[in-house]
Amino acid sequence: MRRNGRLSVAVLGAGLIGADLATKVMRSGSLDLRLVVGRDENTAGLRRLAALGMPVSGAGVASLVDVGEPVDVAFDATNAMAHAEHAERLVPRGTMLIDLTPSKIGHMVVPTVNGSDIVGHRDINMVSCGGQASIPVLHAITRAHRVDYVEVVTTAATLSVGRGTRLNLDEYIETTQDAVRHFTGVKEVKSILNISPATPPARFRVAMSMLGRDLAAGSVRAAVDAAAQRLRSFLPGFAVTACTVDGEKAFVAVEVTSTGDRIPEYAGNLDIINSAALHVAEKYAASRPEPAETP
Repeated sequence: MRRNGRLSVAVLGAGLIGADLATKVMRSGSLDLRLVVGRDENTAGLRRLAALGMPVSGAGVASLVDVGEPVDVAFDATNAMAHAEHAERLVPRGTMLIDLTPSKIGHMVVPTVNGSDIVGHRDINMVSCGGQASIPVLHAITRAHRVDYVEVVTTAATLSVGRGTRLNLDEYIETTQDAVRHFTGVKEVKSILNISPATPPARFRVAMSMLGRDLAAGSVRAAVDAAAQRLRSFLPGFAVTACTVDGEKAFVAVEVTSTGDRIPEYAGNLDIINSAALHVAEKYAASRPEPAETP
């Protein structure tokens, strides 16, 4: 429930994503961090967050179920296999569940494309980091041009890919492909994920190749720039590094530099999905009426 005008929030997962997300929530003016949840209080992630003064629990999702008052919003930063149980146990209690795993269970949301959908759903799926980086751009292009084929190649540094993501590589690719199809209407879609061991670590980047008709360099560039500007409203590290059109082929590349507190600059994959999830939660908070004051 609201405390000091803010919605109560929990974070499920204390890995790379969960730790940065918890820090972002603590800075929010509309969200109040009540708990960071793991499955073992002795894990390094929970110990680090506890040392920073954050409230933590090693009892898993039960720590959010076995309480009298449910939290308003819970971020699920665990893995796709666990999300089904979390949704089953938390959504009926009235909690808005924002899923950062590629589970495909909830309603897919890309904030600058269909952010208004959050008011009608209780289980929100944030697709994937590659989806959050590519779909705003591809959606903008396909609204103005016919595109028959899309290929999305995502590259992330190995140091930025945690255990949960590695467990869900197949789900990541399938979810990204399905989301691109859904938001663009293009049937032929291919998604590729590269995990780079390069030293120094490679920055997060997404390359999009398209085949279509009547592709004009000026209108494609205008669509890309407009999409990038909307993204930078909550993700300042988003940059377009290439945009070319050659006949029936178009190519766009983007890069995300992290501005997060708990993650390095090269880990833009973590920053983009966390920033998108936080943006969704804050939009949800803004849509909720303030509780009436007790006389």
